[in-house]
Amino acid sequence: MIPQHDFLALTRRHEWQLEPFAFNLTDGTRVSVWDTGVICLEPASEAGQPGHKDIVLSCGIHGNETAPIEICNQLLTRLLAEELKVRHRVLFLFGNPAAMNQGVREVEENMNRLFSGAHSKGEGLCNRERIRAMRLEQYVSRFFADSGRPRYHYDLHTAIRGSRHEKFAVYPFPHERPHCKEQVRFLGACGVRTILLSSGPTTTFSYYSSHQHGAHAFTVELGKVRPFGENDMTRFIEVRQTLQELVTRDEVALEPWRADDFTLFAIDRVINKQSEQFRFLFASDVDNFTEFPQGFVLAEDGDRQYRVEKPREAVVFPNANVAIGQRTMLLVVPTRLWE
Repeated sequence: MIPQHDFLALTRRHEWQLEPFAFNLTDGTRVSVWDTGVICLEPASEAGQPGHKDIVLSCGIHGNETAPIEICNQLLTRLLAEELKVRHRVLFLFGNPAAMNQGVREVEENMNRLFSGAHSKGEGLCNRERIRAMRLEQYVSRFFADSGRPRYHYDLHTAIRGSRHEKFAVYPFPHERPHCKEQVRFLGACGVRTILLSSGPTTTFSYYSSHQHGAHAFTVELGKVRPFGENDMTRFIEVRQTLQELVTRDEVALEPWRADDFTLFAIDRVINKQSEQFRFLFASDVDNFTEFPQGFVLAEDGDRQYRVEKPREAVVFPNANVAIGQRTMLLVVPTRLWE
């Protein structure tokens, strides 16, 4: 059993490893702890016809992004206390417990650049975050073992800085698959009405699930980074209610599609750091989705300059404090998918 049904507290007491164990709730739901921060709930097959979805909810890939951690733990606690009953198979992942305990984004390395095998490239499995990323991939693969069931993965985050669109989602590059309007409607029900459409492969967790397992997967940004206990949970009412409905009901009731309800951006350019001379030429506290005039020099990297090339081109995720070769910012432009 899990003391006070608080899996997050148990996870934070075991930063890197926890011996697996399992038990049943009184309604027959099977609860399986696979590792620290990794817990699978499966509805009893004899309790009517169980739901058909396989759902991954991940949070805490960056340890200081606390609102999604609190949202997931509150939902999980209610399920373990049997205040709510899970309808579908659900895997909760609390990604980086050591970073949570230190109140930092990462201990040694940005875990959300270590998926799709990136953990084993370069220096290889040289730190615990790389090993953890590899294991999280393995747990997702184990959970998605039945290819006949629809798969979903919502990787929940908060951003380092403020944003002109407080909540937004990154839609991983789908390769040959079409974008899914129903999933965008689902994000809308979560209060997420700004969508960034990726233009190529990445090493993020959501891209891994999308590309490797064909899951409907998204990186979902829910606001700004704040310490544990300092989040205004009233700002997350829509996402909390919708995630609850996702795991406890057959289907989530969605509003009809209205293109004007959403703001869509295409990721036009990804600017990676080439040298230690990289620097931005705009204020360090600029909000995500800030636009600059065409021709404005955004950054310099040695002899190279990066300018605004298109009308309404905006900056997202600017961060110069990354390793050489990693992303310093995205440049995005407005787009439309469906009318």
